[in-house]
Amino acid sequence: MIKIYHYFGCPYCYRVLSALEALGLKVGKDYKLVEALRGSPGREEVVRLGGQSQVPFMVDGDVKMYESADIIHYLENKFS
Repeated sequence: MIKIYHYFGCPYCYRVLSALEALGLKVGKDYKLVEALRGSPGREEVVRLGGQSQVPFMVDGDVKMYESADIIHYLENKFS
């Protein structure tokens, strides 16, 4: 299952979440949201998995990416 690391109020995270919704994907079924506010266990996991403290961060198997535009492009190619 795809994991999307995010935090409320992040405009770039919002772009990714909007794209997921537009693609008709459902949280809990198609992807999992992980809270990654600074200082949270989710943010620590982002750094451990990707090496940077930046969100949004997506993990889909071996694919890991940070940039919202790249994540959206990836999702559109995978699910369109």
